Amino acid sequence: MPFDPNRLLPPIGRTELLTPAEMGRADAAAPGLGVPGPVLMQNAGRAVARAIAARIRPSRTLVLAGPGNNGGDGYVAARLLADRGWPVSVAALAPPRAGSDAAGAASRWFGPMARFAPNEAARAELVIDAVFGAGLSRDVDGIVAETLAAARRIVAVDVPSGLDGETGAIRGSCATAELTVTFFRLKPGHLLLPGRDLCGETVLADIGMPSGVLGQIQPRTFANGPGLWTLPSLTTGSHKYTRGHVTVLGGAAMTGAARLAADAARHAGAGLVTIAALGSAGVYRAGAPGIIVSKDPLSTLLTDERRKVWVCGPGLGPDTARLALPMLLAANRSVVGDADVFSAFAGHPEGLRGAAVLTPHSGEFSRAFGTPGIDRVAAVRGAARLTGAVVLLKGPDTIVASPDGRVAINTSAPPWLATAGAGDVLAGLIAGLLAQGMEAWEATCAAAYLHGRAAVLAGQGLLAEDLLPALRLAIGEPEIPAQFGLAPL
Repeated sequence: MPFDPNRLLPPIGRTELLTPAEMGRADAAAPGLGVPGPVLMQNAGRAVARAIAARIRPSRTLVLAGPGNNGGDGYVAARLLADRGWPVSVAALAPPRAGSDAAGAASRWFGPMARFAPNEAARAELVIDAVFGAGLSRDVDGIVAETLAAARRIVAVDVPSGLDGETGAIRGSCATAELTVTFFRLKPGHLLLPGRDLCGETVLADIGMPSGVLGQIQPRTFANGPGLWTLPSLTTGSHKYTRGHVTVLGGAAMTGAARLAADAARHAGAGLVTIAALGSAGVYRAGAPGIIVSKDPLSTLLTDERRKVWVCGPGLGPDTARLALPMLLAANRSVVGDADVFSAFAGHPEGLRGAAVLTPHSGEFSRAFGTPGIDRVAAVRGAARLTGAVVLLKGPDTIVASPDGRVAINTSAPPWLATAGAGDVLAGLIAGLLAQGMEAWEATCAAAYLHGRAAVLAGQGLLAEDLLPALRLAIGEPEIPAQFGLAPL
Protein backbone atom coordinates (compact mmCIF):
# COMPACT_ATOMS: atom_id res chain seq x y z
CA MET A 1 0.00 0.00 0.00
CA PRO A 2 1.19 3.62 -0.48
CA PHE A 3 3.63 4.94 2.11
CA ASP A 4 1.98 7.21 4.68
CA PRO A 5 4.53 8.67 7.13
CA ASN A 6 1.86 9.59 9.68
CA ARG A 7 0.25 6.14 9.74
CA LEU A 8 3.45 4.49 10.88
CA LEU A 9 4.53 6.70 13.76
CA PRO A 10 4.71 4.76 17.04
CA PRO A 11 2.18 5.79 19.68
CA ILE A 12 3.79 8.06 22.25
CA GLY A 13 4.10 6.18 25.52
CA ARG A 14 3.18 2.87 23.85
CA THR A 15 6.36 1.98 22.04
CA GLU A 16 6.54 -1.54 23.51
CA LEU A 17 5.80 -4.31 21.03
CA LEU A 18 4.46 -7.55 22.45
CA THR A 19 4.94 -10.89 20.77
CA PRO A 20 1.86 -13.15 20.72
CA ALA A 21 3.33 -15.14 23.60
CA GLU A 22 3.88 -11.97 25.63
CA MET A 23 0.35 -10.79 24.86
CA GLY A 24 -0.91 -14.16 26.07
CA ARG A 25 0.95 -13.60 29.33
CA ALA A 26 -0.64 -10.15 29.61
CA ASP A 27 -4.12 -11.65 29.14
CA ALA A 28 -3.38 -14.29 31.76
CA ALA A 29 -2.06 -11.73 34.24
CA ALA A 30 -4.91 -9.24 33.87
CA PRO A 31 -7.44 -10.99 36.18
CA GLY A 32 -4.92 -11.02 38.99
CA LEU A 33 -4.58 -7.26 38.57
CA GLY A 34 -8.31 -6.68 38.75
CA VAL A 35 -9.48 -6.90 35.13
CA PRO A 36 -11.19 -10.21 34.25
CA GLY A 37 -11.07 -11.74 30.79
CA PRO A 38 -14.74 -11.14 29.89
CA VAL A 39 -14.27 -7.40 30.51
CA LEU A 40 -11.26 -7.29 28.19
CA MET A 41 -13.22 -9.21 25.53
CA GLN A 42 -16.21 -6.86 25.82
CA ASN A 43 -13.91 -3.86 25.50
CA ALA A 44 -12.07 -5.37 22.54
CA GLY A 45 -15.28 -6.09 20.65
CA ARG A 46 -16.55 -2.59 21.42
CA ALA A 47 -13.32 -1.09 20.06
CA VAL A 48 -13.74 -3.08 16.84
CA ALA A 49 -17.36 -1.99 16.42
CA ARG A 50 -16.51 1.66 17.08
CA ALA A 51 -13.57 1.69 14.68
CA ILE A 52 -15.75 0.20 11.94
CA ALA A 53 -18.69 2.53 12.56
CA ALA A 54 -16.38 5.55 12.46
CA ARG A 55 -15.09 4.64 8.98
CA ILE A 56 -17.72 2.58 7.17
CA ARG A 57 -21.40 3.20 6.51
CA PRO A 58 -23.81 0.50 7.71
CA SER A 59 -23.61 -2.41 5.30
CA ARG A 60 -24.36 -6.12 5.07
CA THR A 61 -21.72 -7.61 7.39
CA LEU A 62 -20.49 -11.13 7.96
CA VAL A 63 -18.39 -11.90 11.02
CA LEU A 64 -16.11 -14.90 10.54
CA ALA A 65 -15.55 -16.22 14.06
CA GLY A 66 -12.88 -18.67 15.12
CA PRO A 67 -13.15 -20.83 18.25
CA GLY A 68 -10.73 -18.79 20.39
CA ASN A 69 -10.62 -15.35 21.95
CA ASN A 70 -10.31 -13.72 18.54
CA GLY A 71 -13.66 -15.21 17.66
CA GLY A 72 -15.05 -14.05 21.01
CA ASP A 73 -14.09 -10.47 20.13
CA GLY A 74 -15.93 -10.99 16.85
CA TYR A 75 -19.15 -12.11 18.56
CA VAL A 76 -19.09 -8.97 20.73
CA ALA A 77 -18.48 -6.72 17.72
CA ALA A 78 -21.34 -8.44 15.86
CA ARG A 79 -23.77 -7.83 18.73
CA LEU A 80 -22.80 -4.18 19.12
CA LEU A 81 -23.01 -3.44 15.39
CA ALA A 82 -26.40 -5.15 15.27
CA ASP A 83 -27.49 -2.94 18.17
CA ARG A 84 -26.61 0.03 15.96
CA GLY A 85 -28.93 -1.31 13.28
CA TRP A 86 -26.36 -2.96 11.05
CA PRO A 87 -27.42 -6.13 9.21
CA VAL A 88 -24.99 -8.64 10.72
CA SER A 89 -24.65 -12.40 10.61
CA VAL A 90 -21.99 -14.67 12.10
CA ALA A 91 -20.29 -17.66 10.52
CA ALA A 92 -18.48 -19.85 13.04
CA LEU A 93 -15.53 -21.96 11.96
CA ALA A 94 -16.04 -24.05 15.11
CA PRO A 95 -17.81 -23.47 18.43
CA PRO A 96 -15.80 -21.95 21.28
CA ARG A 97 -14.52 -24.20 24.03
CA ALA A 98 -17.20 -24.70 26.70
CA GLY A 99 -16.73 -22.40 29.67
CA SER A 100 -14.31 -20.06 27.88
CA ASP A 101 -14.68 -16.28 27.64
CA ALA A 102 -15.39 -16.73 23.93
CA ALA A 103 -18.22 -19.17 24.73
CA GLY A 104 -19.73 -16.54 27.00
CA ALA A 105 -19.59 -13.96 24.22
CA ALA A 106 -21.08 -16.40 21.72
CA SER A 107 -23.98 -17.19 24.07
CA ARG A 108 -25.04 -13.54 23.92
CA TRP A 109 -25.30 -13.51 20.14
CA PHE A 110 -28.94 -14.02 19.12
CA GLY A 111 -28.66 -12.84 15.53
CA PRO A 112 -28.55 -14.91 12.33
CA MET A 113 -25.89 -17.54 11.74
CA ALA A 114 -24.44 -18.27 8.30
CA ARG A 115 -22.33 -21.04 6.84
CA PHE A 116 -18.57 -20.56 6.95
CA ALA A 117 -18.20 -20.65 3.17
CA PRO A 118 -16.75 -18.58 0.31
CA ASN A 119 -20.14 -17.80 -1.20
CA GLU A 120 -21.33 -16.29 2.09
CA ALA A 121 -18.25 -14.06 2.25
CA ALA A 122 -18.71 -13.04 -1.37
CA ARG A 123 -22.31 -11.94 -0.71
CA ALA A 124 -21.34 -9.72 2.23
CA GLU A 125 -20.40 -6.10 1.72
CA LEU A 126 -18.06 -6.27 4.71
CA VAL A 127 -16.30 -9.23 6.32
CA ILE A 128 -14.93 -9.01 9.84
CA ASP A 129 -12.03 -11.44 10.12
CA ALA A 130 -12.13 -12.76 13.69
CA VAL A 131 -10.91 -16.25 12.84
CA PHE A 132 -7.34 -16.42 14.13
CA GLY A 133 -5.32 -13.89 16.13
CA ALA A 134 -1.63 -13.06 16.11
CA GLY A 135 -0.59 -16.27 17.87
CA LEU A 136 -1.41 -18.47 14.90
CA SER A 137 0.28 -21.85 15.26
CA ARG A 138 -0.44 -23.34 11.83
CA ASP A 139 -0.78 -22.29 8.22
CA VAL A 140 -4.10 -20.92 7.00
CA ASP A 141 -5.45 -22.95 4.11
CA GLY A 142 -8.55 -24.82 2.99
CA ILE A 143 -11.96 -23.39 3.79
CA VAL A 144 -10.56 -20.50 5.87
CA ALA A 145 -8.24 -19.32 3.09
CA GLU A 146 -10.93 -19.76 0.43
CA THR A 147 -13.55 -17.89 2.45
CA LEU A 148 -11.33 -14.93 3.23
CA ALA A 149 -10.14 -14.78 -0.37
CA ALA A 150 -13.76 -14.40 -1.49
CA ALA A 151 -14.34 -11.33 0.70
CA ARG A 152 -14.59 -7.96 -1.01
CA ARG A 153 -13.78 -5.83 2.03
CA ILE A 154 -12.11 -7.01 5.25
CA VAL A 155 -11.66 -5.59 8.72
CA ALA A 156 -9.33 -7.74 10.82
CA VAL A 157 -9.46 -8.29 14.56
CA ASP A 158 -5.92 -8.22 16.04
CA VAL A 159 -4.22 -9.26 12.78
CA PRO A 160 -5.46 -10.60 9.45
CA SER A 161 -5.80 -14.39 9.75
CA GLY A 162 -2.66 -15.98 8.37
CA LEU A 163 -0.33 -13.23 9.55
CA ASP A 164 2.29 -14.27 12.10
CA GLY A 165 2.15 -11.59 14.79
CA GLU A 166 5.76 -12.19 15.80
CA THR A 167 7.52 -12.16 12.43
CA GLY A 168 5.13 -10.37 10.08
CA ALA A 169 5.33 -13.36 7.74
CA ILE A 170 2.42 -15.08 6.01
CA ARG A 171 1.44 -18.49 7.35
CA GLY A 172 -0.06 -20.26 4.33
CA SER A 173 -2.50 -17.67 3.03
CA CYS A 174 -3.45 -14.19 4.23
CA ALA A 175 -5.99 -11.80 2.74
CA THR A 176 -5.31 -8.07 2.95
CA ALA A 177 -7.42 -6.03 5.36
CA GLU A 178 -8.27 -2.39 4.85
CA LEU A 179 -8.46 -1.91 8.63
CA THR A 180 -6.98 -3.85 11.54
CA VAL A 181 -7.98 -3.22 15.15
CA THR A 182 -5.56 -4.49 17.76
CA PHE A 183 -5.35 -4.09 21.52
CA PHE A 184 -3.14 -2.74 24.33
CA ARG A 185 0.16 -2.82 22.41
CA LEU A 186 1.16 -3.40 18.81
CA LYS A 187 2.91 -6.61 17.87
CA PRO A 188 6.07 -6.88 15.78
CA GLY A 189 4.02 -8.31 12.91
CA HIS A 190 2.08 -5.06 12.65
CA LEU A 191 5.30 -3.26 11.66
CA LEU A 192 7.38 -5.92 9.93
CA LEU A 193 6.76 -6.54 6.25
CA PRO A 194 4.73 -7.95 4.65
CA GLY A 195 2.51 -7.81 7.75
CA ARG A 196 2.46 -4.03 7.83
CA ASP A 197 0.90 -3.82 4.37
CA LEU A 198 -1.52 -6.68 4.99
CA CYS A 199 -2.98 -4.86 8.03
CA GLY A 200 -4.03 -1.74 6.16
CA GLU A 201 -4.86 1.07 8.57
CA THR A 202 -3.97 -0.09 12.06
CA VAL A 203 -5.90 1.10 15.11
CA LEU A 204 -4.47 0.42 18.56
CA ALA A 205 -7.29 0.25 21.11
CA ASP A 206 -7.14 0.79 24.85
CA ILE A 207 -9.23 -2.03 26.31
CA GLY A 208 -8.51 -1.49 30.00
CA MET A 209 -5.56 -3.86 30.24
CA PRO A 210 -3.77 -2.97 33.49
CA SER A 211 -0.44 -1.35 32.69
CA GLY A 212 1.13 -3.37 35.52
CA VAL A 213 1.32 -6.39 33.23
CA LEU A 214 4.22 -4.75 31.40
CA GLY A 215 6.28 -4.92 34.57
CA GLN A 216 5.74 -8.66 34.65
CA ILE A 217 6.50 -9.16 30.97
CA GLN A 218 9.51 -6.81 30.62
CA PRO A 219 9.19 -6.48 26.82
CA ARG A 220 12.42 -6.17 24.83
CA THR A 221 11.03 -5.14 21.44
CA PHE A 222 9.96 -1.59 20.60
CA ALA A 223 8.62 0.61 17.84
CA ASN A 224 11.39 3.08 17.08
CA GLY A 225 10.66 6.74 17.69
CA PRO A 226 11.60 9.75 19.82
CA GLY A 227 10.27 8.06 22.95
CA LEU A 228 13.19 5.61 22.89
CA TRP A 229 16.06 8.08 22.87
CA THR A 230 17.06 11.68 23.52
CA LEU A 231 19.32 13.58 21.15
CA PRO A 232 22.46 15.25 22.53
CA SER A 233 22.01 18.78 23.82
CA LEU A 234 24.55 21.59 23.93
CA THR A 235 25.53 23.68 26.94
CA THR A 236 27.08 27.10 27.11
CA GLY A 237 30.42 25.41 27.67
CA SER A 238 30.24 23.14 24.60
CA HIS A 239 33.01 23.35 22.02
CA LYS A 240 34.12 21.34 19.02
CA TYR A 241 36.11 18.82 21.04
CA THR A 242 33.28 18.14 23.50
CA ARG A 243 31.07 17.44 20.47
CA GLY A 244 33.43 14.66 19.41
CA HIS A 245 35.73 13.80 16.53
CA VAL A 246 34.66 11.37 13.80
CA THR A 247 37.19 9.89 11.41
CA VAL A 248 35.99 8.29 8.18
CA LEU A 249 38.29 5.95 6.28
CA GLY A 250 38.32 7.06 2.64
CA GLY A 251 39.11 4.58 -0.11
CA ALA A 252 40.79 5.25 -3.42
CA ALA A 253 37.96 4.27 -5.76
CA MET A 254 34.42 4.98 -4.49
CA THR A 255 35.31 8.30 -2.89
CA GLY A 256 31.73 9.58 -2.77
CA ALA A 257 30.80 7.06 -0.07
CA ALA A 258 33.28 8.43 2.47
CA ARG A 259 32.33 12.02 1.61
CA LEU A 260 28.64 11.31 2.21
CA ALA A 261 29.39 9.63 5.54
CA ALA A 262 31.63 12.51 6.62
CA ASP A 263 29.04 15.14 5.68
CA ALA A 264 26.35 13.23 7.58
CA ALA A 265 28.52 13.07 10.70
CA ARG A 266 28.89 16.85 10.57
CA HIS A 267 25.14 17.37 10.13
CA ALA A 268 24.56 15.07 13.11
CA GLY A 269 26.52 17.51 15.27
CA ALA A 270 30.04 16.08 15.50
CA GLY A 271 32.50 18.84 16.35
CA LEU A 272 35.22 17.68 13.96
CA VAL A 273 35.19 15.25 11.05
CA THR A 274 38.26 13.92 9.29
CA ILE A 275 38.53 11.81 6.18
CA ALA A 276 41.60 9.58 6.45
CA ALA A 277 42.47 9.29 2.77
CA LEU A 278 43.98 5.86 2.16
CA GLY A 279 44.32 6.66 -1.54
CA SER A 280 44.78 9.98 -3.27
CA ALA A 281 43.67 12.88 -1.09
CA GLY A 282 42.95 15.25 -3.96
CA VAL A 283 39.31 14.39 -4.51
CA TYR A 284 38.61 14.60 -0.79
CA ARG A 285 40.28 18.00 -0.47
CA ALA A 286 38.04 19.25 -3.27
CA GLY A 287 35.00 18.50 -1.12
CA ALA A 288 33.30 20.45 1.66
CA PRO A 289 35.71 22.95 3.24
CA GLY A 290 34.68 22.02 6.77
CA ILE A 291 36.00 18.47 6.49
CA ILE A 292 39.59 17.78 7.49
CA VAL A 293 41.49 15.54 5.09
CA SER A 294 44.54 13.64 6.31
CA LYS A 295 47.10 11.54 4.47
CA ASP A 296 48.76 10.36 7.69
CA PRO A 297 49.07 6.58 8.08
CA LEU A 298 46.32 4.89 10.06
CA SER A 299 48.79 3.94 12.78
CA THR A 300 49.69 7.61 13.25
CA LEU A 301 46.08 8.77 13.39
CA LEU A 302 45.33 6.19 16.06
CA THR A 303 47.84 7.80 18.41
CA ASP A 304 45.38 10.70 18.84
CA GLU A 305 43.08 9.57 21.64
CA ARG A 306 40.54 12.24 20.72
CA ARG A 307 39.69 10.26 17.58
CA LYS A 308 37.28 7.99 19.38
CA VAL A 309 34.71 7.25 16.65
CA TRP A 310 35.49 5.84 13.23
CA VAL A 311 33.52 4.85 10.15
CA CYS A 312 35.01 1.87 8.34
CA GLY A 313 33.71 0.36 5.11
CA PRO A 314 31.91 2.81 2.80
CA GLY A 315 33.76 2.76 -0.52
CA LEU A 316 36.81 1.26 1.14
CA GLY A 317 37.16 -2.04 -0.70
CA PRO A 318 37.18 -5.45 1.02
CA ASP A 319 40.97 -5.85 1.04
CA THR A 320 41.55 -2.49 2.73
CA ALA A 321 38.69 -3.06 5.17
CA ARG A 322 40.16 -6.45 6.11
CA LEU A 323 43.40 -4.71 7.15
CA ALA A 324 41.94 -1.56 8.71
CA LEU A 325 39.14 -2.89 10.89
CA PRO A 326 41.35 -5.05 13.15
CA MET A 327 43.65 -2.07 13.74
CA LEU A 328 40.72 0.11 14.82
CA LEU A 329 39.32 -2.57 17.10
CA ALA A 330 42.72 -3.30 18.65
CA ALA A 331 42.99 0.41 19.45
CA ASN A 332 39.66 0.20 21.30
CA ARG A 333 37.92 2.70 19.04
CA SER A 334 34.13 2.93 18.56
CA VAL A 335 33.67 1.71 15.01
CA VAL A 336 30.64 1.96 12.76
CA GLY A 337 31.16 -0.90 10.30
CA ASP A 338 29.36 -0.69 6.97
CA ALA A 339 29.49 -1.82 3.35
CA ASP A 340 32.81 -3.46 2.53
CA VAL A 341 33.50 -4.76 6.05
CA PHE A 342 30.87 -7.44 5.39
CA SER A 343 32.59 -8.59 2.22
CA ALA A 344 35.93 -8.44 4.02
CA PHE A 345 34.69 -10.85 6.68
CA ALA A 346 32.20 -12.86 4.64
CA GLY A 347 31.51 -16.11 6.46
CA HIS A 348 33.71 -14.99 9.36
CA PRO A 349 31.52 -12.76 11.54
CA GLU A 350 33.90 -13.21 14.46
CA GLY A 351 36.15 -10.73 12.65
CA LEU A 352 33.49 -8.06 13.28
CA ARG A 353 33.44 -8.68 17.03
CA GLY A 354 34.19 -5.52 18.96
CA ALA A 355 32.63 -3.01 16.57
CA ALA A 356 30.20 -0.55 18.16
CA VAL A 357 27.63 -0.65 15.35
CA LEU A 358 27.23 -2.77 12.21
CA THR A 359 24.86 -1.63 9.44
CA PRO A 360 24.35 -4.34 6.78
CA HIS A 361 21.59 -4.50 4.22
CA SER A 362 20.05 -7.93 3.67
CA GLY A 363 22.66 -9.09 1.15
CA GLU A 364 25.54 -7.99 3.36
CA PHE A 365 23.91 -9.59 6.39
CA SER A 366 23.64 -12.90 4.51
CA ARG A 367 27.25 -12.62 3.43
CA ALA A 368 28.53 -12.22 6.98
CA PHE A 369 25.98 -14.03 9.16
CA GLY A 370 23.95 -16.26 6.85
CA THR A 371 20.45 -15.79 5.48
CA PRO A 372 18.23 -14.22 8.15
CA GLY A 373 15.22 -16.39 7.25
CA ILE A 374 11.61 -15.68 8.20
CA ASP A 375 12.31 -14.52 11.76
CA ARG A 376 14.57 -11.60 10.98
CA VAL A 377 14.29 -10.13 14.47
CA ALA A 378 15.75 -13.31 15.95
CA ALA A 379 18.50 -13.34 13.32
CA VAL A 380 19.54 -9.75 14.03
CA ARG A 381 19.44 -10.40 17.78
CA GLY A 382 21.72 -13.38 17.21
CA ALA A 383 24.18 -11.32 15.16
CA ALA A 384 24.28 -8.67 17.91
CA ARG A 385 25.00 -11.32 20.55
CA LEU A 386 27.69 -12.89 18.40
CA THR A 387 29.57 -9.68 17.67
CA GLY A 388 28.83 -7.65 20.79
CA ALA A 389 27.80 -4.85 18.43
CA VAL A 390 24.54 -3.08 17.83
CA VAL A 391 23.37 -4.51 14.50
CA LEU A 392 21.10 -2.56 12.17
CA LEU A 393 19.56 -4.58 9.33
CA LYS A 394 18.66 -1.98 6.72
CA GLY A 395 15.36 -2.12 4.85
CA PRO A 396 11.88 -0.60 4.71
CA ASP A 397 11.32 -2.14 8.15
CA THR A 398 14.81 -1.61 9.56
CA ILE A 399 15.61 -3.73 12.61
CA VAL A 400 18.06 -2.52 15.28
CA ALA A 401 19.29 -5.06 17.85
CA SER A 402 21.50 -4.58 20.89
CA PRO A 403 23.69 -7.33 22.34
CA ASP A 404 21.58 -7.13 25.52
CA GLY A 405 18.50 -8.27 23.58
CA ARG A 406 16.72 -4.97 22.97
CA VAL A 407 15.25 -4.58 19.49
CA ALA A 408 13.65 -1.62 17.76
CA ILE A 409 11.69 -1.76 14.50
CA ASN A 410 11.89 1.42 12.45
CA THR A 411 9.14 2.42 10.03
CA SER A 412 10.03 6.03 9.24
CA ALA A 413 11.79 5.30 5.94
CA PRO A 414 9.85 5.96 2.71
CA PRO A 415 10.41 3.81 -0.39
CA TRP A 416 12.30 6.61 -2.15
CA LEU A 417 15.08 6.32 0.44
CA ALA A 418 16.23 3.24 -1.49
CA THR A 419 18.93 5.05 -3.45
CA ALA A 420 22.70 4.70 -3.77
CA GLY A 421 24.60 6.44 -1.01
CA ALA A 422 21.76 6.52 1.50
CA GLY A 423 23.49 3.85 3.59
CA ASP A 424 26.69 5.89 3.69
CA VAL A 425 24.72 8.82 5.07
CA LEU A 426 23.21 6.55 7.74
CA ALA A 427 26.65 5.28 8.82
CA GLY A 428 27.94 8.84 9.18
CA LEU A 429 24.82 9.93 11.05
CA ILE A 430 25.27 7.13 13.59
CA ALA A 431 28.93 8.03 14.02
CA GLY A 432 28.11 11.70 14.57
CA LEU A 433 25.67 10.82 17.36
CA LEU A 434 28.12 8.35 18.93
CA ALA A 435 30.80 11.03 18.97
CA GLN A 436 28.53 13.24 21.07
CA GLY A 437 28.23 10.58 23.75
CA MET A 438 25.04 8.72 22.87
CA GLU A 439 24.97 5.04 23.81
CA ALA A 440 25.31 2.81 20.73
CA TRP A 441 21.77 1.39 20.67
CA GLU A 442 20.13 4.77 21.25
CA ALA A 443 22.38 6.47 18.69
CA THR A 444 21.59 3.82 16.09
CA CYS A 445 17.83 3.96 16.74
CA ALA A 446 17.85 7.75 16.59
CA ALA A 447 19.86 7.76 13.37
CA ALA A 448 17.54 5.24 11.70
CA TYR A 449 14.50 7.31 12.60
CA LEU A 450 16.03 10.65 11.56
CA HIS A 451 17.35 9.14 8.33
CA GLY A 452 13.82 8.15 7.36
CA ARG A 453 12.33 11.46 8.45
CA ALA A 454 14.93 13.34 6.41
CA ALA A 455 13.93 11.34 3.35
CA VAL A 456 10.26 12.18 3.93
CA LEU A 457 11.08 15.87 4.28
CA ALA A 458 13.30 15.83 1.19
CA GLY A 459 10.49 14.31 -0.86
CA GLN A 460 10.29 11.84 -3.70
CA GLY A 461 13.05 11.75 -6.26
CA LEU A 462 15.72 12.42 -3.67
CA LEU A 463 19.40 11.73 -4.19
CA ALA A 464 21.60 10.76 -1.27
CA GLU A 465 23.01 14.30 -1.24
CA ASP A 466 19.50 15.67 -0.62
CA LEU A 467 19.40 13.91 2.75
CA LEU A 468 22.10 16.16 4.18
CA PRO A 469 20.21 19.48 4.38
CA ALA A 470 17.02 17.58 5.26
CA LEU A 471 18.77 16.04 8.28
CA ARG A 472 18.92 19.47 9.87
CA LEU A 473 15.15 19.77 9.50
CA ALA A 474 14.54 16.25 10.85
CA ILE A 475 16.73 16.84 13.90
CA GLY A 476 14.87 20.06 14.61
CA GLU A 477 11.42 18.51 14.48
CA PRO A 478 9.45 18.43 17.71
CA GLU A 479 8.32 15.08 19.00
CA ILE A 480 5.51 14.06 16.68
CA PRO A 481 2.25 12.88 18.29
CA ALA A 482 0.98 9.36 17.79
CA GLN A 483 -0.91 8.57 14.61
CA PHE A 484 -1.99 4.99 15.25
CA GLY A 485 -5.53 6.14 16.00
CA LEU A 486 -5.54 5.24 19.67
CA ALA A 487 -9.10 4.04 20.18
CA PRO A 488 -10.96 4.49 23.48
CA LEU A 489 -12.84 1.72 25.24
